[in-house]
Amino acid sequence: MSRDPLKGAMAAPGPVYDADAPFLELLARGAAAEAYDRPVLLARAEGGSGERIAALEHAKLLALRVRSELEGRRRREAELSALFETAHDLAGPRDVDAVLQAIVQRARSLLGTDIAYLSLHDPARGDTYMRVTEGSVAARFQQLRLGMGEGLGGLVAQTARPYVTDDYFRDDRFRHTTTIDAGVHDEGLVAILGVPLMLGPHVIGVLFAADRRARVFEREQIALLGSFAALAAAAIDTANLLTETRSALAGLERANEIIQDRSAVIERASDVHDRLAELVLRGGGVHDVAAAVSQVLDGTVEFLESAPAAAVETSRAEGHAVRHQQDWIAAVAAGGELLGALVLRGHPGLDPVDQRTLERAAMVTSLLLLARRSAAEAEQRVRGELLDDLIEARDRDPRLLRERAARLHADLDATHVVLAARLDAAAPDADQEAAARRRLWSAASHLAATRHGLAAARDGGTVLLLPLQHGDTATELARSTALHLGTAVHEAVTVGASAPVRGLAADPDRVVAAYAEGRRCLDALRLLGRSGDGAAAEDFGFLGLLLAGDRDVSGFVDRTIGRVVAYDERRGTDLLRTLDAYFTSGMSPARTKDELHVHVNTVAQRLERVGRLLGDDWQSPARALEIQLALRLRRLATAAPH
Repeated sequence: MSRDPLKGAMAAPGPVYDADAPFLELLARGAAAEAYDRPVLLARAEGGSGERIAALEHAKLLALRVRSELEGRRRREAELSALFETAHDLAGPRDVDAVLQAIVQRARSLLGTDIAYLSLHDPARGDTYMRVTEGSVAARFQQLRLGMGEGLGGLVAQTARPYVTDDYFRDDRFRHTTTIDAGVHDEGLVAILGVPLMLGPHVIGVLFAADRRARVFEREQIALLGSFAALAAAAIDTANLLTETRSALAGLERANEIIQDRSAVIERASDVHDRLAELVLRGGGVHDVAAAVSQVLDGTVEFLESAPAAAVETSRAEGHAVRHQQDWIAAVAAGGELLGALVLRGHPGLDPVDQRTLERAAMVTSLLLLARRSAAEAEQRVRGELLDDLIEARDRDPRLLRERAARLHADLDATHVVLAARLDAAAPDADQEAAARRRLWSAASHLAATRHGLAAARDGGTVLLLPLQHGDTATELARSTALHLGTAVHEAVTVGASAPVRGLAADPDRVVAAYAEGRRCLDALRLLGRSGDGAAAEDFGFLGLLLAGDRDVSGFVDRTIGRVVAYDERRGTDLLRTLDAYFTSGMSPARTKDELHVHVNTVAQRLERVGRLLGDDWQSPARALEIQLALRLRRLATAAPH
């Protein structure tokens, strides 16, 4: 007789952590999201305690978050793997039809659409035709030929930009025709996404993904289909290049010499393709790609984030490497975003195949940069989520908090400072302000990662949790952070810091209080006109009492007159009483000696000793005000009943 493991887990009494067991089992076997309600329902049906049900509800939410994160990572890994596999296909001598079929199949699978298809321009007839379809069931649709400018594909071809419609027949942005609408109707399509296949500035076709129901295509899905379109165009371009080469060879009398010459060039191209594929598979970086291409092309290749603007723009627009003085430049771009350029130094004469090699290397470089960015953004999100949980005190399990922090190389048992950072310059519009905040968050996340801390976007700015190094102060950390972030975003960044805090995993409320203290310091800096600076509560003298989260009265008194108190206790002197009488008498030595019933020289000697202990500026208005406040606070504290 079999026993339900979930039901058994509900029935057996045990410690609180048993609530995680059924959800771990569901995660392990990849159960659907609906299955995560079952342990809670079973507990309620069996009359479980409120504490047990609350623990299960909490564990369920955590498990669903983990499941969502795992699904997102698996999806991103599948997308990158498909792109890498397709790029690897281009490096081998596969038939272009097989490559295009693989691209369409992978696009349909990863986007989860009912159908994917690819149309190409027919220069001879002046229209476009279906080259590859996947998931199509209508013969008329598979045989469609579209005139230029007709249908959604015509709009994509005319503008050379992606277009998407969530309801094809109600969309009037493009010209409908009877033939096209009939084919789309036979196929039952509703939502359609189309991206252009570009060779330089020319559109040679369109790659589509479509559903037979209403659907909204996300920006990431549009970018992914655009990447597949770039690879499809590369495959077609390669096929065209091979066709042109074969035609040229057929018409040349010195075929044998040309074949031998081209063979050496193609061998070099094959060598670099193999090297690039190996680099991608073993997780190499952009500089590894540049080094590999340098060896094959017998030159110096560098990846630069900033290269001659005109040449880079021409390369991106034409889709080819371009010559710039004695160098060759290939733009590294993805989805319309310019990421940098590969520059081949001192090699003015370049074989066309070697030029293609440089261009393929630029494409692989863009894929590696996108992969690196995706990984970095995922880590930044995880760091931000942990800090959000600490600030909102949503997860009070110290063991779980420490484990999550350890995976990010952070130690919540170390001494930390909470810093609130904000940009000072006002943006002209909402879009530019959002972009500036994203830059600030990105810079803060990078700083947190390098310092083994955490960072999150919050309250119109950024909050950081950074460990305090030995010998540093909260003030020094606030100022260095303001300088670092300001340099990174090229704008003034103001930073307010909390006092150092410890034991964050055991008591997340300390993070909440420290964040509030940091924000008060930030607001004080801005009110005082100290934009672009950093400070902690201790920098504001007695005003720090108002800014500090725990109102550290004893700390303020000790910092202000602690040396005088210690001297009196150690020597049995009466400096503190003399100091109090001096201020009470309006800072008049003559009236002070009457108050204390001592000689005026005695008063002068005592005040001279106070000056040595507190510094020469102790009678300045600002210091005198703080000293008087410290004396009054100490008097009130010692007079309080115990």
